[in-house]
Amino acid sequence: MTMNSPGVTHGGASSSIRLAEYSGFEMVTALANGSLPLPSMAETLPFALLPPAAEGEIQLRAKPEARFCNPLNTMHGGWIMTMLDTAMALAAMTTLSRGEICPSHETSAKFVRPIRVDSGEMHIIGQVVSRGRTVITLEGRIEDSQGRLHAHGTSTCLVMGQRP
Repeated sequence: MTMNSPGVTHGGASSSIRLAEYSGFEMVTALANGSLPLPSMAETLPFALLPPAAEGEIQLRAKPEARFCNPLNTMHGGWIMTMLDTAMALAAMTTLSRGEICPSHETSAKFVRPIRVDSGEMHIIGQVVSRGRTVITLEGRIEDSQGRLHAHGTSTCLVMGQRP
């Protein structure tokens, strides 16, 4: 199953020239509403990006798929970490001014309970804890539709000016 926001076409990351045209919040909103394509990574590990309600907060929806299971028939940790990293990075992006980028510096995750193919749609939340001049500190959560925590993580992103 491929989950997309309505009207979103995949096909590659936005060019760095286009990045300078948007604040981070504007860019994430455009990605969510389909005005800009999601990065091609979203074709491999599908998710739906919900429009951000506020700066520093993001929500994704993703449905576990059998192709991402490990030998124990639960979702592979790489899928879980990618979903957390994606949500936290997008939350960080919402705080950026035009011309700024925020590469991940570090990300860690804790696995609380297994995610199975039949776990249903997962809610992935990314939230800014602190936005400094050069570092953004974040936290992320993966919950099922009943609000049960399956995984959580933290991340830091570095705030940098975009290189020409």
